[in-house]
Amino acid sequence: MANQFSRRQFVQGIAVTGLAVSSGAWATSAMPEIGRMPMPHLKGKRFDLSIDKKLVNYTGKSKIATVINGSLPAPVLRFKEGETVTINVTNHLKEWSSIHWHGLLLPYEMDGVPGISFEGIAPGETFTYQFPILQSGTYWYHSHSGFQEQKGMMGAIIIEPREGEIVKADCDHVVMLSDWTDENPMVLLNKLKSESDFDNYQQPTAVRFIADMRKSGWKSAVESRKMWNEMRMSPTDFTDLSAGTYTYLMNGTNPASNWTGLFNKGDRVRLRFINGSAQTIFDVRIPGLKLTVIGTDGQLVEPVTVDEFRIGVAETYDVLVEPSDDAYTIFAQNIDRSGFARGTLAIRDGLSAPVPALDKAQWLSMSDMMGDMSGKTTVKHASTEYGFSTDMHVDSPRTNLDDPGVNLRNNGRRVLTYADLRSIGEANNELSEPTRELELHLTGNMERYIWGFDGLTFQESTPVYIAKGERVRITLVNDTMMTHPMHLHGMWSDLRDANGDFQVRKHTIMVQPAQKISFDVTGEEGRWAWHCHLLYHMESGMFREVVVD
Repeated sequence: MANQFSRRQFVQGIAVTGLAVSSGAWATSAMPEIGRMPMPHLKGKRFDLSIDKKLVNYTGKSKIATVINGSLPAPVLRFKEGETVTINVTNHLKEWSSIHWHGLLLPYEMDGVPGISFEGIAPGETFTYQFPILQSGTYWYHSHSGFQEQKGMMGAIIIEPREGEIVKADCDHVVMLSDWTDENPMVLLNKLKSESDFDNYQQPTAVRFIADMRKSGWKSAVESRKMWNEMRMSPTDFTDLSAGTYTYLMNGTNPASNWTGLFNKGDRVRLRFINGSAQTIFDVRIPGLKLTVIGTDGQLVEPVTVDEFRIGVAETYDVLVEPSDDAYTIFAQNIDRSGFARGTLAIRDGLSAPVPALDKAQWLSMSDMMGDMSGKTTVKHASTEYGFSTDMHVDSPRTNLDDPGVNLRNNGRRVLTYADLRSIGEANNELSEPTRELELHLTGNMERYIWGFDGLTFQESTPVYIAKGERVRITLVNDTMMTHPMHLHGMWSDLRDANGDFQVRKHTIMVQPAQKISFDVTGEEGRWAWHCHLLYHMESGMFREVVVD
């Protein structure tokens, strides 16, 4: 009965939230508008959070957002490793709600996923989360109920190490990226199901065809388009929703309003990047500055200096910069090159720096569709894999971690890859070899907009079972044309390279098209969610329950 209840509540949560947002019941003239807002910082062992509706204006039109303590993003919560925190969350909405503490290791009853770890927070009720802080670093929190996260319900978590910060910086800024839409998310989901490419503005055009013909000849250009048409795929399926739908925000501020982080000349600045968007993968750079990456998903890594990095939905990256000029642009363009979020690092308010042009979009390659063309790598396929007629079937996936991904290849900049990330500290002391291996495929049908594991949506699936303390190697094979940021709750995901050697510890792992990626987990007792963190993919079936007993 527990599993039946979980699936019913999961599906009903989408519809209830969608109706509430679109009903207009919260749109009262007495409610203030928010647009450019400072993020409050809350510190201590006890916190009181309040979930409510509020008007926002990012596009020239007032719309309703779901906010925590009246701000978007929500307040930055500052914990200290080794302490126990108590967080009282009161739900003032007319629908159920929840908060998930993304990346934190805690008792599963405190994880905040309705139908999996608890019932949820009923309208008018207060739920008390209480858990020990077992780690340090940069994390975040968000709703796990329907589309509340898409409508603004997310915030940063900064955890101070028990012995104080190892990495010293003169100033420290959170940089939370998100995507805002004026539309009802349920309407958007229905649009995607009826016409999945309605928001794809990078599709092949006659102008592009002529340019390709001049570059590679008539025959090559025709054959390329014939191939894509026969597969019913687009070489520009980078994302489902783009700048036609979204306004991209940096710390709750649209590009025109220009969020500004201040520093003093000579400062060493730590920037804590968090991708709190619903659906958008960002590529981040600061023209004129080198970026020294020192952490990912809360875990310290060997410092690596780059010009640019890709941050998937739900990932975090800690970066050090040493500015010498008065102002620099923080530039985060989306993966399909249709729009961007931006802010400024400056010595005083009111300054700005040049904003670079968007890069030109590249096409997905044959290896993004077929994988390793040498045929050296093969996979096994689940018998259930074609439950909803998947678009693709990858037999030879790529296993390399040094590919920066589509639209970042050969762009003239030094781009971070997973191969550059190497954990330091505790992660290297806690490893053991797996005793079991598990392989699953990430599958989808883009035309019908259905996503899943091994051709099964969440409603059709059964849980993945792991024994408490068991070490399991999980391999994911991406049989789709899109990059999926995969998040397993409650356990670290220890990423392995192609040789099986430990690379880096993460809580969210990006799996590129036609890529095979492996990571090890150690079973922590409880019922846990495992899903793609592209919200519309999760709501369309790419979700699984993991039971550790």
